[in-house]
Amino acid sequence: MRYQGRLGARLAEATRLIVLKADGSIAIHSDAKAFKPLNWMNPPCTLTEADGIIRADTPKGESLIIELHEVLSDTSYEFGIDPGLEKDGVEAELQEILATRVSALREDYELLKREYYTDIGPVDLLCKDAEGRTVVIEIKRVGEIAGVEQLMRYQERLNLDSRFAPTVGVFVAERIKPQAKVFAESKGILCIEVDLATLRGEVDRMTLF
Repeated sequence: MRYQGRLGARLAEATRLIVLKADGSIAIHSDAKAFKPLNWMNPPCTLTEADGIIRADTPKGESLIIELHEVLSDTSYEFGIDPGLEKDGVEAELQEILATRVSALREDYELLKREYYTDIGPVDLLCKDAEGRTVVIEIKRVGEIAGVEQLMRYQERLNLDSRFAPTVGVFVAERIKPQAKVFAESKGILCIEVDLATLRGEVDRMTLF
């Protein structure tokens, strides 16, 4: 396997799992490294297969080239429309309250859509600010790096649409872990900690980083 783009990378011949998805993404997994792929290409990318070669090309000029020496199994499934991940009680309530009081995060925020669906999942809150920029808000009970990465994927998809680009990312949680905060801010994402009791009107406390 060879990757050509911002840098060069190569995987030696071995038995691996190749996942091609209908959204135009591709991931290569080994029987180790837990759930993380060894390499991948995010959508949109063009997938072609010919003469034992699977190739993925992105509009940015990146390429992932996979040479097949032996196929142990070739199986295709259609999953249909995914209903999406259901949030737990706290996340759902935070989203519901903030959808009606998005100005609690910043006075100039105006809600455009709650649960705006993209082709990789729903954005919790899609808003705009006083400067007319699209604000993408991801809400968690506890903010971790995985949540920041999820927000970044939504921004990446929406930034492909001229109606929304360039977007502003906002990561909201009752508690944001320090590593997630550092990572988010390094990507230009605003982190806001909220208190559910405050939003309910029970106490008066909200922290903005």
